[in-house]
Amino acid sequence: MADVTLRTYIFLDSLQPQLASFIGTTARGFLPVAGDASMFIETAPGLIINRIMDVALKATQATPAIMVVERAFGLLEIHHRDKGQVLDGGEAVLRYLNLEEGERIKPRVVSDQVIRAVEPYHAQVINKMRYGDMLIAGESLLIVETEPAGYISFVANEALKAAHVKLIDATLFGAYGRLYLSGPEAQIDAARDAALKGLATVKGQDAPKGEGR
Repeated sequence: MADVTLRTYIFLDSLQPQLASFIGTTARGFLPVAGDASMFIETAPGLIINRIMDVALKATQATPAIMVVERAFGLLEIHHRDKGQVLDGGEAVLRYLNLEEGERIKPRVVSDQVIRAVEPYHAQVINKMRYGDMLIAGESLLIVETEPAGYISFVANEALKAAHVKLIDATLFGAYGRLYLSGPEAQIDAARDAALKGLATVKGQDAPKGEGR
């Protein structure tokens, strides 16, 4: 499997309630609940995701919520109440691909910004496109963009652990991932700090040049 790039390989020890609910809103598989352990695996090219799902499900009792197959990239999420089942599923995938966890792509923060005291019309435009909670005028808004995209799941989970903020929207697959959180200014700052510090602990390799689109 030398021609497969492990773009994202990230374990979430306990899905936070808002992230679990967001996955339930947007995914088409077997939906997780708060407290489940979860793993996101993203590959290039995308079609190998079907084989990876087969490997993970045959090796464990984990269940999938998300499977996205694009030509360039694919994304799989598996979850279970038992953390060991999820970790075993990930290990089975690594063995199949003949890769180590450290060979995953190291996440890169493409952009992060805080917009303070969001204007009413700005909030309304974002509310028209969101799948999560509603952005209220006057709140602060955190926007984080990562490459690869799958790491946004980890960013969201870490932020929601650390602060009382709202998950407005998240893009978990594609060339780049994107997260929108809102709340009081101090809570948004705490969420940002926790998310970026957590992401900095994820080790891996630099992305191949020209892989993004």
